[in-house]
Amino acid sequence: MRWVLAALAIAASAIAAAAFGFFLRSVGTEPVALPEDSMPGRLLVGFQDDASFRWAPERAELLDRARTVGTSVVRSIVSWHVVAPSRPADPSDPFDPAYRLSDLDDLARSAQQRGIELLITIWGTPPWANAGGPPNSPPSDADDLAAFAQALADRYSGGHPGYPAVRLFSVWNEPNLEQFLTPQFDEAGRSVSPALYAELVRAAHAGIMRGNPDALVAIGETSPRGQDRPSRGPVQSSHSPVRFARLLSEIHPRVPFDAWAQHPYPARHTTAPAAPVRWPRIGLSNLERFGEALEDWFDRDGVPLWVTEYGHETKPFDPTGVEPETQARFVTEALALAAGNPRVRLFVWFILLDRSDEPWQSGLIEPDGLPKPGLARFREAATALDPRNPVVPADAEVARIPALELAYHAPAGAPVEVSIDGTAPFTVPLGEDGWVEVPLPETAESALTLDVTTESGNSVRRRVELSPASLEFD
Repeated sequence: MRWVLAALAIAASAIAAAAFGFFLRSVGTEPVALPEDSMPGRLLVGFQDDASFRWAPERAELLDRARTVGTSVVRSIVSWHVVAPSRPADPSDPFDPAYRLSDLDDLARSAQQRGIELLITIWGTPPWANAGGPPNSPPSDADDLAAFAQALADRYSGGHPGYPAVRLFSVWNEPNLEQFLTPQFDEAGRSVSPALYAELVRAAHAGIMRGNPDALVAIGETSPRGQDRPSRGPVQSSHSPVRFARLLSEIHPRVPFDAWAQHPYPARHTTAPAAPVRWPRIGLSNLERFGEALEDWFDRDGVPLWVTEYGHETKPFDPTGVEPETQARFVTEALALAAGNPRVRLFVWFILLDRSDEPWQSGLIEPDGLPKPGLARFREAATALDPRNPVVPADAEVARIPALELAYHAPAGAPVEVSIDGTAPFTVPLGEDGWVEVPLPETAESALTLDVTTESGNSVRRRVELSPASLEFD
């Protein structure tokens, strides 16, 4: 019990952890907007679980359960080959009738209603775009991917009534594994997947920017391990995330991106999150080294990291897993590690709900709906780290506040009233992305309570913490 309390204290005091040994961009005076900018002690935290959030009959109830444990982000993989089984007449049209996006529409609206951000990962080429190949084969014409990415970003740009704004995107899933991108090597044994991936990134990024210039795009989504050589037999060819990223950085012109997404799963479910990880494998304990390497390889400062998949399977559903109580301890430790590294902007646990017919059993809820001990640990950490209650510099004139719940009820540009610490309200417009920019009083103390209300009476409360204006971390 002492260990658990100590770990929770670490998660709750990520500012102190960051101050002693982790990289952080200097805190500026611009409005804060995670995950583009770092906020000490704040982290987007949530789940990836399409089976629960997009397709289950009880998906609304499961999203409610996710919300009650502090979820602020949900990752969803949008399989291009599934949502576009036939070639659209106009592939850049976000409402071309060939697109089958009703389930994603429902998730986007449901997440917005609950104040949860959505991260969309684009993956999987349809046969019509790669001469009849499998989904892990790249498109014959990268412009087809660019058009699809544009349609997707445009549909969820906030510019179409009834379709919420989505600002977080990532390109492909685990492209360092043959399972998701083939080929990894050519017949001579030379690495080719980084170059293939570079074309995917350029196309998807260009399309997303055309559809929504305000979107943030992560690349990578890399598996934690790989063999770095061609394989024969049942073992798939693969690259380690380190070699894959380094080779990608050597391709010019360099690919554009806002963050690197990583899946730092442990080597075994029984391996603790803080256990040392041997390079070139990437886990939670050497994420900072990986971030520094990315800066060196891509010749840029301040590369943010998005942890977009992580988890530990449990017994008895997986005999190689850990006991549920151990998983709970690992939940606390993993979130403390992520929160203690200001380079990390978000953390996604895979998955919320175990299903008896699914092979992966790392959920925090058992198939019968009963919570595992880890669900309570997740709630404790996620609630303390909630970025919807932001940290801004003490001398900031404006704070950018998420109010996605209000955007579900009011259109972009609608006036909303803001009251700070119970004072007389003033009016600001609701942004297309569901955020509001709030002028801060010059005499603000260390924390402010903001009540934001629509004309129809819908309201959210946010707490804004003020940090010293000169706060910097090495």
